[in-house]
Amino acid sequence: MSSFPVPEFLAGYWQDGFQLKPHLQDFLQLDSPTLEARLQEGKEALAQLGRHDFTWENATEFYRDQVGAAHLFDLGAWHLTSQDYIGDTLRLLATFAKGNVLDFGGGIGTHAIAAALCPQVDQVIYCDINPMNRDFVEKRAAALGLSSQIKCCLEVPPGMQFETIVCFDVLEHLPDPSQQLKEFHQLLTPQGKTLLNWYFFKGLNQEFPFHLEDPQLIAKFFDVLRQNFQEVFHPYFITARCYQPS
Repeated sequence: MSSFPVPEFLAGYWQDGFQLKPHLQDFLQLDSPTLEARLQEGKEALAQLGRHDFTWENATEFYRDQVGAAHLFDLGAWHLTSQDYIGDTLRLLATFAKGNVLDFGGGIGTHAIAAALCPQVDQVIYCDINPMNRDFVEKRAAALGLSSQIKCCLEVPPGMQFETIVCFDVLEHLPDPSQQLKEFHQLLTPQGKTLLNWYFFKGLNQEFPFHLEDPQLIAKFFDVLRQNFQEVFHPYFITARCYQPS
């Protein structure tokens, strides 16, 4: 369990994941036992889908059109069973988030909700390719009274600059993550911060068939990271890191 204090404005995550289970139950119109069963099956169901249907050539279509509710169950299970780890990513977010925040590939909306609750944040732009995720987060924001702070989009609105960019558990799903780093560099203000993590590994038993594991593309990613960003220290024991433009 983390020894770092819980920011008061984010206490709702530690209580019930920002009401995640009732939000899922209402959105998917499931009774409680069925929801619990689907959450238990979530990770393996998504992995099975990936093993059968995912290729890098159809990656966009796979995430946009095929994962559907399977992604909600997978992410929901992860966020509900990894409270300490996710909690430290929220502490990290609370440390740096201010101004306009971009939550890129924001999934079930945990970090978008947390960012909207941070006192120095003006607006959160939540972007996700999966239309079901966007619909779900729009409904979550409304249920929590955060519709005015969170805007859900397929793409980043043109012309916007961000003081904070959050991109968790996304880069390993992209065919060229180094290109995404370059785009983040363009979107950040000169003093802005980006919070990132990555997991370039398909797993010991192909648990993550849709993760990038190409050595050349990974080397290119780290070259671009070194050339464009400087790491900013934070004290949390998590894989996520903080960077500012160099």
